[in-house]
Amino acid sequence: MKGIILAGGAGSRLYPLTLVASKQLQPVYDKPMVYYPLTTLIESGVREFCLISTPHDLPRFRQLFGDGSQWGLRIEYREQAKPEGIAQAFLIAESFIGSDSVTLILGDNIFYGGDSFQKAFAEFTTGATIFGYHVNDPERYGVVEFDSEGKAVSIEEKPKQPKSDYAVPGLYIFDNAVVGITKAMKPSPRGELEITDVNVEYMRRGQLRVGRLNRGFAWLDAGTSSSLHDASAYVQTIEKRQGIKIGCPEEAAFRRGFLTADQFEALIGKIPKCEYRDYLAEVLAETRRKQ
Repeated sequence: MKGIILAGGAGSRLYPLTLVASKQLQPVYDKPMVYYPLTTLIESGVREFCLISTPHDLPRFRQLFGDGSQWGLRIEYREQAKPEGIAQAFLIAESFIGSDSVTLILGDNIFYGGDSFQKAFAEFTTGATIFGYHVNDPERYGVVEFDSEGKAVSIEEKPKQPKSDYAVPGLYIFDNAVVGITKAMKPSPRGELEITDVNVEYMRRGQLRVGRLNRGFAWLDAGTSSSLHDASAYVQTIEKRQGIKIGCPEEAAFRRGFLTADQFEALIGKIPKCEYRDYLAEVLAETRRKQ
């Protein structure tokens, strides 16, 4: 399974913050926003990534992540010169995807709680898997409708009259057919290759699975100033209450076995003295105590 992180766009809703750095590099409490979607995919076992962003912002992501080898990953980069829809990512990353299945996550989506994603990745074989999350403003999102038996029967992009309260969050899992499906698509009236149209095509083929995320699951879209603040407050509250970190790629890579204890220790040694380093050192110490 390959992973795409889509971190493009102008970030106009976060102006003037995005004059300094792109939306996905803004801080969400104590980490760059992009750390959170990256960690979500690492926790699900993804190890090879393609990060897509604007020509202007891509060098900053390269500086942040490098080639990913410090975390036991492989990270490539592609330019999205002009944002023309989420599904455009599959065309930009076609050579990266190759003959593999692929997951795409949006760089401003933050997920926390439960193991729904991990199970979905472990069980995935073919077709497409997306998710439904209950919201109070479904008209802002792609909306999935279910029949009486819980089967998805329709998906609409930002409908004026939503047929359900279940929005489709920004994480999608597809088999390799997604590239061909995207190539055959025509842009929507707003000039974009819509991810909803991809999902609808898989539904038409009878190959779409929709997992409903439970009430204890948190999905935060940090694309506006207020939602960015809310996301930071949420992360801070959870971290202080539970004594863990959300969106920590170093820890996720270590717990997934992408890094040995010695590699993890060496990585910690390169981090300057700070609370983040202290936390990772405690993760390592706790692991060694249990061995």
